[in-house]
Amino acid sequence: MGSDVSQLSQPAGLKDRISYFFVVLARDRTYLHKKLKELDELRIPYVVICGERVDHPRVVYRPPKGKYDAINFSLELVPEDVDVVVFNDVDTEILGFEEMLNHFRDPRVGLVYSPELVERGPQALFFRLFNPLRKRVPLAASGELMMVRRELLERVLPMRPCKAEDTYIMFKALELGYKVVFHERYCVRTERPTDPRDEEIYKRRTVTGIYQALSMSRPPAPVRLAYYLLPFLSVFFLLVGRTGYYWARGVIHGLVDYLLGDRGGSW
Repeated sequence: MGSDVSQLSQPAGLKDRISYFFVVLARDRTYLHKKLKELDELRIPYVVICGERVDHPRVVYRPPKGKYDAINFSLELVPEDVDVVVFNDVDTEILGFEEMLNHFRDPRVGLVYSPELVERGPQALFFRLFNPLRKRVPLAASGELMMVRRELLERVLPMRPCKAEDTYIMFKALELGYKVVFHERYCVRTERPTDPRDEEIYKRRTVTGIYQALSMSRPPAPVRLAYYLLPFLSVFFLLVGRTGYYWARGVIHGLVDYLLGDRGGSW
């Protein structure tokens, strides 16, 4: 690194607002140049934790062990006066975020996340079905753009290996009595698999991660009940056709992986 990122702070004129700092998670340098340009143009205070060495003053190298490890490492890089840590994936486009920050004016709020805008592929349909449900029951967070009150983050880190690190943090927030907000307006755009067979692989990993997260936390009873029933409810995915068939396969294989002892945190 060319400078100490712990000395970076918010742009002038924002100190009268909630203090925030972006931590961007990047497995490698793919998408990195585009993300750096975006953050600089938006005048966002940030650091990137990257699994490849890159000569840039705001990019910190961390061997790629999984997003959970990068998040554990992140607090060492966040300035001490920051109220809210914003996690952002490198392969996303930020559509807006200040409305999300306003939720933290309520001291009970510990975590805010927004739905990811996916415009094509199986997950475009999945989120149209899933978002109204998780608006009512906090079943899973979206780590593409997720804001966490610093005091909460300090209480839940370090976390053990987990493939669903965003949902784990949300479950712990609920367990500790914090309010979690699903900000309905799209604040980030991203792309997901377009082939249903690739979607099965994605679902398999995320479902394994969610059961890992459940084993390390105690969210409200309706959340736990939903995941106890998920293997049986997944049969209804078949009503969606071929895409739903691969969703159901991903759920079953993800649960089996967990039951067979998958406790890893990397994808």
